[in-house]
Amino acid sequence: MDAIDLSTIFLVVFSFILTIILYQNRSSENTKLPPGSFGWPVIGETIEFLFSNPEHFVRDRMNKYSCDIFKTKIMGEKTAVICGPNGHKFLFSNEEKLFTVFRTHSMQRIFRSYQSKNPSLSQSPSQSTRVIRQPGFLKPESLARYLGEMDCITKELLQSHWEGKIEIKMYDFAKILTLTLASRFFLGSSERMVKLVNCFDDVTLGLHAMILNVQGMAFYRANKAAVAIRRELIDVIKEKKDEISKGVKTQDILCHMIVVEDNNGVFMGENEIADKIMGLLVAGYSTVATTMTFLVKYVGERFDIYEKILNEQKEIAATKKEGELLEWEDMNKMKYSWNVICETMRLTPPLQGTFREVLTDFTYAGYTIPKGWKVYWTTSSTNKNPLYFEDPQVFDPSRYEKCDGPIPYTYVPFGCGPRMCPGKEYARLAILTFLHNVVMKYKWELLLPNEKIVGDMMPTPQKGLPIRLSRSSVIIESYIYSSSSKYMYLLD
Repeated sequence: MDAIDLSTIFLVVFSFILTIILYQNRSSENTKLPPGSFGWPVIGETIEFLFSNPEHFVRDRMNKYSCDIFKTKIMGEKTAVICGPNGHKFLFSNEEKLFTVFRTHSMQRIFRSYQSKNPSLSQSPSQSTRVIRQPGFLKPESLARYLGEMDCITKELLQSHWEGKIEIKMYDFAKILTLTLASRFFLGSSERMVKLVNCFDDVTLGLHAMILNVQGMAFYRANKAAVAIRRELIDVIKEKKDEISKGVKTQDILCHMIVVEDNNGVFMGENEIADKIMGLLVAGYSTVATTMTFLVKYVGERFDIYEKILNEQKEIAATKKEGELLEWEDMNKMKYSWNVICETMRLTPPLQGTFREVLTDFTYAGYTIPKGWKVYWTTSSTNKNPLYFEDPQVFDPSRYEKCDGPIPYTYVPFGCGPRMCPGKEYARLAILTFLHNVVMKYKWELLLPNEKIVGDMMPTPQKGLPIRLSRSSVIIESYIYSSSSKYMYLLD
């Protein structure tokens, strides 16, 4: 090929690229985009988003640009951040009309094993098109049947990890407890998954990481951890298939995924099942463990709140026979305890927010958001905003006792609308069951009251929240009563 041909090709390619750029600029000029900045070339404002305080990131831009909406570029995507209760209502009311779910590119890469072998299963960049009919595993009636086992597991782990100890690290225990509960619920067994707790930590941190597959980086560790978890899950799947072939009756989500066809009459492959189960385990693990940990932190700082929780739980325990496990009706009586948990999630949200993909151009607050952009909704625009919560930095469970409660769409820890977190009831039962069992046996004090909180997207006490344990007044009263009874018997 001579020089003239090369020059011609170069001119054609250059002209084509220039045309695209000019067209995009003209389109942008004709569209009134939200105020804001796309930041640096390529990376945008991703570094600030991931490594600065999420509340500061959102609040600073709300103050600078608009309290309703601003534009940015994060995780490789042009993104509109919709703020405040009106923004939340607009987003949640238009799910699957204007928006659909979007997984960050790091999530797509981590949960990708079955897609690489079956390209037809990943036609959408945001989610798999494969639809599996799901039974109501997370509905109240199913969770009610699991509640007794949840109570047993919690008691057993408190016995094995707390009994006889003076000091423990709450975050380490919370991770073991929540991963055990999630594994037992989704897989029917837990021991093998709990051994991989560090791998689940790495996957969780990698879900919102820059895609740098270099040793030492969060995304590299997450990929490596996902391989280890997937390998173990495939072994579990093969064992479960063997049990099913022998006629063993099992009732768990894994069994359902193995035996049920999708809408096209096709069974899922082992890699696909492993990825879906890994996603469920991660979702039922990190957020619940975070809430349990900060619940212990905030209650440990307020003995008056501990006493109110204890009194409520003692009333419930007084209605139970010895050895009787918690039931659904008991959980509905834990109103004050749940308010304490709600206030924990307001002050320290276990999940900062999620992404959506724009299905069609739409206008909000006078600005147009183009199709293909991403929308990010976040609790950071309301949770500590004094417009919606009086004295927002104060831990005050009584704010949920008022007849009107929080302003609608200001407190949405589980989202809202069609895509409200399906695991809300599961999380509620797990945390309330833990709280009931722990206050009935223990009191605690924080060993590091000013411990630094690290990990902005997933808040974590830097030293694991070490606490010093002592016996609950319930245990002391029980011991005194039993001892005095023995004494009276001897006198007789």
